Amino acid sequence: MSYTTAALALTLTLVSVSATVSLYRWRRRGEDLEHRINELKKSLGSVSEKSASERRGRVKAQQALREALAQSESHNSHNTIYPMRPIGTIQSCFSTRNGTPRQPLLVSLARACLNFDPALVPPASLEGLGEYSHCWILYVFHLNTDIEKLWRKPSQSKLKAKVRVPRLNGERKGVFATRSPHRPCPIGLTVAKVEEIQKDKVLLSGVDLVDGTPVLDIKPYLPYSDSIQGASVPNWVQEDCLLAVASVSFSDVFSSSITSCWKLIEKKSLYGSADEFKSLITQVLSWDIRSMSQRNKPQDTSDADSTVYHLILEGLNVSYMIDNESNILVQDVSLPNNLEDVAET
Repeated sequence: MSYTTAALALTLTLVSVSATVSLYRWRRRGEDLEHRINELKKSLGSVSEKSASERRGRVKAQQALREALAQSESHNSHNTIYPMRPIGTIQSCFSTRNGTPRQPLLVSLARACLNFDPALVPPASLEGLGEYSHCWILYVFHLNTDIEKLWRKPSQSKLKAKVRVPRLNGERKGVFATRSPHRPCPIGLTVAKVEEIQKDKVLLSGVDLVDGTPVLDIKPYLPYSDSIQGASVPNWVQEDCLLAVASVSFSDVFSSSITSCWKLIEKKSLYGSADEFKSLITQVLSWDIRSMSQRNKPQDTSDADSTVYHLILEGLNVSYMIDNESNILVQDVSLPNNLEDVAET
């Protein structure tokens, strides 16, 4: 009996000791955890204070910069510069300026791919754009021959206040009454149809952009605000058919050449077939794309059919002739020997 009582007492003692140790450990862990939490709170407070201090410093620096810019502008406003970096580049069916439509949406088959700079435009930036049918595009007239002088030495650019207007057969108008690319600030504005969004690129149609065009921004087209009912324009702008040609036909030589040429470009082309590419040529040449000097050049009836002009589309040289009745015959298509030689002919 005494043995059993002693064993029970020992067991109770051990349980008590174990409970005491466990309670001690639990309290110790609780104290350690509380201490750790306090340390983290102090650390977070220190980081928050540092972040707030840095933010206050940035705000003060930005305010100082704005004040300095405002003072500079008040002394010499024309020297204020707003640096802009292109967000993407256009891959267009128009390899050169020659043949690129003078206005957007005139050539519905004119396609382009806007490739964005991934460092500036994350894919999430394009979410929702595909729900719009069209978009505005702000870009740079990067192929202007005077653009380097205009930016680096504006006082020597000798920008002309008036430019020749193709619709008026060379008559001059103030540059701001036209859409000439030769402007004090060579920024262009166009609209295009949004065909498809692919990660970091946008497929477009109806474009009037040459290959390699730097893009500054795009914005969705909003019919309720961008389409102005009752807007008026000068009479010379309303004449839609001044540059339209009578017909576009193709020679037998072209029909045989396009088959071999198409095999060289089909993998990288914006078009699905040679027939679709031929339709593009028809649409582009439905307007007289020649320069004013070419159109106004005196021609004998015998010489009218002998002048061969060139158009570069998708990297291919399309040669054609136009008669005095504005009938176009597309003669041939080939790989250009020298892009510069045929770009303006």
